[in-house]
Amino acid sequence: MAADKTFEIPEQIRTFAEKSVEQAKKAVDDFLAATHQAVSKVEASSTTVQSGALDLNKKVLSLAEENIASVFEHAQKLVQAKDPQEILKLQSDYLKAQAASFGEQVRQIGDAAAKTVSSITEKVTKG
Repeated sequence: MAADKTFEIPEQIRTFAEKSVEQAKKAVDDFLAATHQAVSKVEASSTTVQSGALDLNKKVLSLAEENIASVFEHAQKLVQAKDPQEILKLQSDYLKAQAASFGEQVRQIGDAAAKTVSSITEKVTKG
């Protein structure tokens, strides 16, 4: 019978993956910084009606940032995994956590959207 062998991820591949994750995170962080800057510029020139939409945009951007941070944290854990079993456990745990947070994020966006629509409707009807 063949000896019980475990699969180990070579150090070079792990190092390459960690660098790739770091580079991708930096690119996304730069993109988010530019997005924040753009939102700030729009906010400075917005009217009262647009302020509700800006609040909604900020909420969505905030949740997107949380999700991106979670993805990179998960990616870091994956590239440090020692074997396929650990990868599967990490992936399973991550998917459970994401499923749990998805419902909360949908609720938050729904609440923000309802508040925005209500605010805009009120301002438009009052003239």
